[in-house]
Amino acid sequence: MTAAPSLAETTAPPSLTAPDRLRPQPHGRLLLVTAVRLRRGPNGLQLDSQTCAGICRWAEHFNHVAFAGILLETEQEDGTTADWVDVASLPCAAQLTFHALPMAYRVGAFARTYRATRKLLADAIRQADSLCFTLGYVIGDWAAIAALEAHAQGRRYAVWFDRVEHEVIRNLLPSLPLKRRLKEQAMLLAMGPYHRLLTRRSSLALLQGMDTFNAYSAFSTNPACVYDVHTLAEDFASAPAIAEKIARIESGAPLRLVYIGRAAEMKGPIDWLEAIAGARSRGVELEAEWLGDGPLLAAMRQRATALGIADCISFAGHVGDREVVLSRMRQADIFLFCHKTPESPRCLIEALVCACPIVGYAGAYPAGLLARGGGGLLSPLNDPAALADALARLHGDREGLARLVREAAATGRCFDEEKLYGERAGLIAAHG
Repeated sequence: MTAAPSLAETTAPPSLTAPDRLRPQPHGRLLLVTAVRLRRGPNGLQLDSQTCAGICRWAEHFNHVAFAGILLETEQEDGTTADWVDVASLPCAAQLTFHALPMAYRVGAFARTYRATRKLLADAIRQADSLCFTLGYVIGDWAAIAALEAHAQGRRYAVWFDRVEHEVIRNLLPSLPLKRRLKEQAMLLAMGPYHRLLTRRSSLALLQGMDTFNAYSAFSTNPACVYDVHTLAEDFASAPAIAEKIARIESGAPLRLVYIGRAAEMKGPIDWLEAIAGARSRGVELEAEWLGDGPLLAAMRQRATALGIADCISFAGHVGDREVVLSRMRQADIFLFCHKTPESPRCLIEALVCACPIVGYAGAYPAGLLARGGGGLLSPLNDPAALADALARLHGDREGLARLVREAAATGRCFDEEKLYGERAGLIAAHG
C-alpha cells in the first residue's frame, strides 16, 4: 500500500438514516483515530462487532462520528477469529465517516504513506469539533501522528490508553525472534518519551483502568480513569439466577471455572492450566472451560493432556454469540484469569456483571474493579501454585464463595454501557 485512501472513499452511504430512537445529539462532530483493524468486505468496509457497538454508542452523543482505523489486507490477517460487520449496515450509518488508514508498522511503509495519511488526518481534524486519539506504538501509529497534527493546528485533543503498551511489549520480548526483538527494543527506547510528550500536550487523558491510570496520569494535566464496557443494564445477573448459583455452590457441587479470551502469552494460558492442575491435586473437584482462539490453543490442549486434566477442561474455541458468552459466565462459579501484563481486559467487567467472581493474578486493574465493592480474590503474579491454593480455599469455604458471588453482582452494576459512554462523551466534548 503506497497511499492512504481519499476522504471520498471512506464515507458511509448518506442514504442510510439513524433510527428514531436516538435522542437529540448534544455534541458536534467527533474524530476517533485508533489502531482497530478494518477490512474490505463484499459490501464495503467492515469492523468487528464490538467496535461497531461502541461507535453506535458514540453516535448517540455526537451529531457525527468519524472513525479512523487500520486497513487489514487479506494477507495480513493473523488467523484470529472476529465477527465482521458491514459498517454501511449500522443503524447510525448516516452519522458516520470511516477512514481506512494504511498498515505501516515497518519503517519503509511508514515513510511511503506518511505524507498522504497525515494530509488525510489533517483534513479530518479540521472538520471535527472534538478529537480523541488512541495511542499505542511508535512507527505506524497514526493516532500519534494525529496528535502531532492537532498540536500543529493549535487544537485541543484527548488521548486514550487501553493498556500500558511498553510493559506489554517488554513482557513479550523473550518470546520474539531475534530480529523482531531487536526492533521492539529500539521502539521501547522511543515509546516512553513519545507517549509522555503527546500526553502532556493533550487536554484530556482517558486512561482505561488503574494500571493505565497509574502509568500515565502523572504526565497529564487532566487525567481520568475510565472503563470501556459493552454491558447493559439488562445484562446484570437477575436475583433468581444469583440465588440459583448460590444454592448450587452451597450444595458442594464441583466448581465451575471459565475464562473468555485469546489463547496468547499475555493471557497466561499455561499458568491457567497449571493452577487448575494444582487445584485438582489439592482435592478440588472442578469443571473448566476456555472460550477463545489464539496462537497457543493447540499448545494448551497438549499441556492439559500432559498435566492429566484434559478430562475436566473443554476448549470451545471462538464463540461469536454474545449471549452464549454471557450465559457461560452466569453459569460459572469463578472467572479464573492469569493476565501477565498491565492491560484492562473487558472480560473481568463482564464476569462481574454476570455475578461471576474474578479469581486470578493481582494487578492494579482487577484491584481497582474489586475496590468498588468486592467480588473476587487475587493471588501473586506468575504464581499458579498460589492460585491453586486460592481455588482450594474457595472450594472448602462455600459460604465465602457465595458471598463473593453477591459482591460480584453488586460491583457489576457499576458498569452500564449507556451511562459510561455518556460520561466519556461529556468529557471529550468539554475537553477534547
